Amino acid sequence: MEIGKKLKAARQGSGLTQEQVAERLYVSRQTISNWENEKSYPDIVSVVRLSDLYSISLDDLLKGDAKMLEHLEESTDIVKSNQKLILAILANIAVFLACLLTAALLPDSVLVIACIFCLAVVSVACLLYQIVKRI
Repeated sequence: MEIGKKLKAARQGSGLTQEQVAERLYVSRQTISNWENEKSYPDIVSVVRLSDLYSISLDDLLKGDAKMLEHLEESTDIVKSNQKLILAILANIAVFLACLLTAALLPDSVLVIACIFCLAVVSVACLLYQIVKRI
């Protein structure tokens, strides 16, 4: 059974509304709805709080839902996240240096400079994505 169905069944079994659960977890009612409809997944802290609130073990709550376990693994794997961020930073530095070198060596080649500029924009976008993903 997916975690959304488990969360909804546990909430209903506890006699709580989405609004009441949201107030106790300090999230919006829409967030609870999104979790129950599997539009998004709770973070690990919220999973623990839900487990306590519904008096259901983490094991019962999480087992059998591969997507949720994958989400938790991805969101808590700090080493992998740091490696991606460092790689994005290094790629940005390399692209910036390539832009400077190209501009210095080929001042008349507008097309090459424009292509490298586009690459730099994509590189910065990837870096910003990694930073925002960590927040």
